[in-house]
Amino acid sequence: MIAITDRLSIGTLFRAFWGKVAITWGLTLAETAFFALMPLMIGRSIDGLLKDDWQPFQFLMAMFVLVLILATGRRIYDTRAYGTMRVELGKTQHARSETAPVSVTNARVLMGRELVDFLEDTAPNTMTALVQVIASVVILLSFHTTLAISTGGSAIAILLIYWAFSRSFFRANAGLNEQAEQQVTALESASPKRVAAYFLGLRKLEVQLSDMESIVYGKIFAVLMAMVAFNLWFAATQSGASAGDIFAIVTYSTQFLAAAVTLPYALQSLTRLSEITHRINRSTNEMLEAGA
Repeated sequence: MIAITDRLSIGTLFRAFWGKVAITWGLTLAETAFFALMPLMIGRSIDGLLKDDWQPFQFLMAMFVLVLILATGRRIYDTRAYGTMRVELGKTQHARSETAPVSVTNARVLMGRELVDFLEDTAPNTMTALVQVIASVVILLSFHTTLAISTGGSAIAILLIYWAFSRSFFRANAGLNEQAEQQVTALESASPKRVAAYFLGLRKLEVQLSDMESIVYGKIFAVLMAMVAFNLWFAATQSGASAGDIFAIVTYSTQFLAAAVTLPYALQSLTRLSEITHRINRSTNEMLEAGA
């Protein structure tokens, strides 16, 4: 459980509910490992069926059944485990915010739920992406060194792109959260002008953040699409690969693209959560002194 004196953060949630988190993340990693092997097994099945060898195809079908069982079980457990975390976090936030304005408390309770959302969704998705990125690079290396260099180099490039914008993302999220804390107060005022001004201000901040995200992800996708195009060209014209191997190479390249996009998204989430963690742990006096 979460003590009322604990600093509310992802680390605190992890320590308080480490057993539940370990089960969900363990199931996620097992599921991811099978998904990482699927393109390779599909490629082997293609080559096997063309030679009337059914064994690779049978292994693939068994893998499908096992992944179905793992994925269904994990999702059933996830809802219950992380629902418990949200209840305990909400109770703790309420107990610590009795003297704070309702508008601020309401906004911070909603922000606090994002910490649990990170553990439930973003962290497992990031682990999945890391496994897929590593698996893609290793398996592509087994086909040709050039393919691995192409994918690994693109991963470094997209992380550098995000790093260049990280401070701007933090400031944009701080402004958005500051505005969100005023929502209930604005609505309670019953003033059409004040409500309109609030939502116009919120829209302006959301547009600024969205524009920044669009620029960053546009650059990231450009790098990744260039990588996929190069790997396709190289596999088809330079490597002497079979039809099944070309399928596997292209699939792992596109799988790498989908997984690599998750990495800067996870970094962006951590940037937002670092601002939220600071905000929800501020005392009422600190909040008033800051003019919140």
